[in-house]
Amino acid sequence: MKRRVKDNLDECIQLLSVVSTQLSPQIVKAAETITAGLLDEKKVLACGNGGSAADAQHFASKMLNRYEMDRPGLPAIALTADSVTLTSIANDYQFADVFSKQIRALGQPGDILLAITTSGESVNIVHAIDAARDRRMKIIALTGREGGQITDLLQEPDIELRVPSWSSARIQEIHIIMINAICDLIDQFLLGYGE
Repeated sequence: MKRRVKDNLDECIQLLSVVSTQLSPQIVKAAETITAGLLDEKKVLACGNGGSAADAQHFASKMLNRYEMDRPGLPAIALTADSVTLTSIANDYQFADVFSKQIRALGQPGDILLAITTSGESVNIVHAIDAARDRRMKIIALTGREGGQITDLLQEPDIELRVPSWSSARIQEIHIIMINAICDLIDQFLLGYGE
């Protein structure tokens, strides 16, 4: 069992090294995009399923409250957090619409959608991206594997942060690290310490 733990941790470390080399510029670009939106009085809408739903809520909490520095709250909404709205939409329409209906109601031009999916195949995330595009929002997608359908939907200037792994556990581990890196950069940019 100790060997299994070590193997899992080593796999995560190796993947993190690859991501650090390959995706650091896109992580910076994602943080710059969000920061520019915030400075223009825009907001971030975040969504995902399962563990990715928790990641969306983690991101929103770090924006609304704080990351590591004291600062005013920043406008971010986790579309995964309102169980009444989610179940109402799923019951009255379909689960595929749980995020897109919220985006069509809350999203404004220039807002940012943070879409999180390990497979890139979640139909409700596909619909969320379509709705964000209709609302003229900017799109940042955290994906894994080969990017799935999500990759085909993205266009300039959308940003995809794709973790090159087929393991959902490893992808989610790296997603949360990337989310923390984005939050750190946003704080640095907004508080004037960024380089």
